[in-house]
Amino acid sequence: MKVAVVGATGLVGTKMLQVLEERNFPVTELIPVASERSVGKTINWRGKTWTVVSMTDAISMHPAVALFSAGGSTSLEWAPQFATAGITVIDNSSAWRMDPTKKLIVPEINGDTLTAADKIIANPNCSTIQMVMVLQPLHELYRVKRVVVSTYQSVTGTGKKAVDQLMNERNGVEGEMAYRYKIDMNLIPQIDVFLENGYTKEEMKMVLETKKIMGDENILVSPTCIRVPVIGGHSESVNIQFERKPDLDEVRAALSGFGGITVIDDPQQFEYPMPLIHASDSDEVFVGRIRYDETTENAINCWIVSDNLRKGAATNAVQIAEKLQAQGFLG
Repeated sequence: MKVAVVGATGLVGTKMLQVLEERNFPVTELIPVASERSVGKTINWRGKTWTVVSMTDAISMHPAVALFSAGGSTSLEWAPQFATAGITVIDNSSAWRMDPTKKLIVPEINGDTLTAADKIIANPNCSTIQMVMVLQPLHELYRVKRVVVSTYQSVTGTGKKAVDQLMNERNGVEGEMAYRYKIDMNLIPQIDVFLENGYTKEEMKMVLETKKIMGDENILVSPTCIRVPVIGGHSESVNIQFERKPDLDEVRAALSGFGGITVIDDPQQFEYPMPLIHASDSDEVFVGRIRYDETTENAINCWIVSDNLRKGAATNAVQIAEKLQAQGFLG
């Protein structure tokens, strides 16, 4: 199978290549695609050298599927051209997520809704993915009413420029700034631009994408998204209120039995999920600190951690491709 990776030289694109290899996706020909300034360069993958090509050349090579991680404007311009050529696009940007004609997929939750006609498929926001992975099995048991979430998001979510800023600051080196403010030894309570309602675009992604993925417009989500000087994954403090009182043993059992989730929840032994210790370079979503909210009815608190470059981006995209292939939708 011919597979194109658009944005192959970026943080997420590089991770997509790693995940494709690790999961042994049946790639017969890799088509790495990047910006014009990278065309002609080479990358090594699976012991071979592959030449970076342009968008136009990639379309002419007729891959079965194209994994996009090159930004929203690029996706808006090029994804329809790939789709028109019969190529299935799995897009990691925000460009198509809330388009009512496009599906927003977390394979463990709504992967079975995919059809052969879906030529542009949206990959959700990283912070949304790890949260809905935990919400879904609990929603099936107790029906989620309201979620209050505070995120602690890794600089890797911004990209290489942000990682470089953090490491430069840590090492006392002057360099290019990805953020308006210093990030080392600091927190920035803004991810993406502010909207008229006082929330950021990142926060509203969590509100709207949760409803779409879980297929329930009645779920209320109140988010605050924070950038933190961390490499290894995003963390979230989540308060979930249900229609009826949950049983904590049943909660843990439901989460443990849901594919892609690992429960680490033994505070007495100092066992709880951490981005560097557990999530970094893992495909799992980790959850712990599960306890009742003693201030309101039918609610729990929990702590969710996941590698935003893997399950939050690259792995989820490859899992969508795997789902399509298993159902015979990739030719």
